[in-house]
Amino acid sequence: MARVWEADPSALFLRRLGKSPQELGVTEDRDGCPDIWELDNGDIAVIGRDLTEVYGPSLPAEATIAQDERLVVIPGSLLRAAKADIADA
Repeated sequence: MARVWEADPSALFLRRLGKSPQELGVTEDRDGCPDIWELDNGDIAVIGRDLTEVYGPSLPAEATIAQDERLVVIPGSLLRAAKADIADA
């Protein structure tokens, strides 16, 4: 069955949304940096800790994770700092 939306692996990184992880103090160097990026096709790439196995069993009934998806967690400060860069619907 075809999905309504599918990630485009040819999309390129366009710009960081919000401040860098270093600016926010959520990392000490370049390794292990959570981040949020807009891709050139308008999609969003999120770099975070993969906690699929931890949160998968306790997902709310209306949420699911497909075999090819991962649940990632990022610091709340990272998303809040990106708010100004995210367009309204």
